Amino acid sequence: MKPYMKIETGDETMDLATLSQGLDTIWVVLTAAMILLMEGGFALLEAGFVRQKNAVSIIMKVFVDITFGALVFYFVGFGLMYGRDAFGFIGTNGFMMTGDLSHISLNITHDTYWLFQCAFVIAVISIVSGAVAERIHFRAYILYTIAMTALIYPMAGHWVWAAGGWLGKLGMIDFAGSAVIHALGGFSALAAAIFIGPRIGKFTADGKSNIVPPSNLPLASVGAFILWFGWFGFNSGSTLSATNGSIGHIAVTTMLAAAAGGAACILFTMFRYKKADPPMVINGSLAGLVGITAGCAFVSDGIAIIIGAVCGIAMVLATEFLESKRIDDPVGAFAVHGVSGSLGALAVGLFAQPELTQGIGQGYYGLFYGGGWNLLGVQALGLAVISIWGFLLTWCALWLIKRVMPVRVSKDEELVGLDVGIHGVPAYNQEHDFLDLEKLKLNQQQHDHT
Repeated sequence: MKPYMKIETGDETMDLATLSQGLDTIWVVLTAAMILLMEGGFALLEAGFVRQKNAVSIIMKVFVDITFGALVFYFVGFGLMYGRDAFGFIGTNGFMMTGDLSHISLNITHDTYWLFQCAFVIAVISIVSGAVAERIHFRAYILYTIAMTALIYPMAGHWVWAAGGWLGKLGMIDFAGSAVIHALGGFSALAAAIFIGPRIGKFTADGKSNIVPPSNLPLASVGAFILWFGWFGFNSGSTLSATNGSIGHIAVTTMLAAAAGGAACILFTMFRYKKADPPMVINGSLAGLVGITAGCAFVSDGIAIIIGAVCGIAMVLATEFLESKRIDDPVGAFAVHGVSGSLGALAVGLFAQPELTQGIGQGYYGLFYGGGWNLLGVQALGLAVISIWGFLLTWCALWLIKRVMPVRVSKDEELVGLDVGIHGVPAYNQEHDFLDLEKLKLNQQQHDHT
């Protein structure tokens, strides 16, 4: 093939560079839309895991994620994350997509790139929403969403993914965000769950955990399947190119890790509990997806299966550990995202293969493939910094918010349910034409006490 060709299209002549940019643009917009569809998955998953009286509250938080998250990232977050670097820590321009962005050298427009990154930031805040379900105050959640999308996530992302970011210059590899998105979101979720405290009645006086049955497991499973679908956009879309030869391999490792995570949970819970545990199996597949996100382009199919299986089992053990420490995480946000994201980031330092990391740099492959300890050490350092950053900044943000408004709903609002107590409407009208909300609150309180 000649190095330069033109394609005749009727009366127009299109050069290959223009065609390539068009294909890449379509690919990135399409995969960004797939990632945004994951918000529907988060909504269904979390609504199915929580009690019926809090389903509307979950949906409203997801709308906060999408609306406030997109706007704040446009005005502030993108500039801090991808603006021109200052000292390896923060971006200094690009707010509202203005200014010189020539340092972002891509085959797509900056608007297209913003859309893809916007989908990522919305996913990060959605991780935290599940950990504080059924008791966080709606207004406080809006303020925390602003903090996460304006500062907490953009700065961590700059360190790894932006031109000049200090962790990226050290050599940290996080292809689609096991650390930057999932570990950050998971440890932020852990901080939020500890800060806000457990749901009323979740733990007995002697520390034993009461089971809070999910309201709708079929709904939760559909949410998980939507997330699984969107993950192909999450991982494969991170190539930012429709002609990248690794897209197929990335999709295969993504699929195998998710399958291994779910299968491992089926077998492990059958052994541990004598029955396959449906919520654990749902989260097990998601744990596998989280774990493979960092290394999906850089590990073999077999290693993807191992990563998925290990993350699935680790998720079960982490869930049990949190319960033993009286930390209430209704949807398993930390176990799925924090633990599996950490394992996935470290797995790159162990299993990244030289033939799959060509073009990244010398020595950027795993310990078990002759890369030595360098990459593993960088991965561990980056993971620790990002996790601590997410935990501490989330704690500080909630502490500041608490100075100006309640972070947690009142006892009566929690007992009635956030749907009626905060939003004034239940998820299901039970075929009543007109709702007596005061009577509904009283009935809900009586039901909860019994």
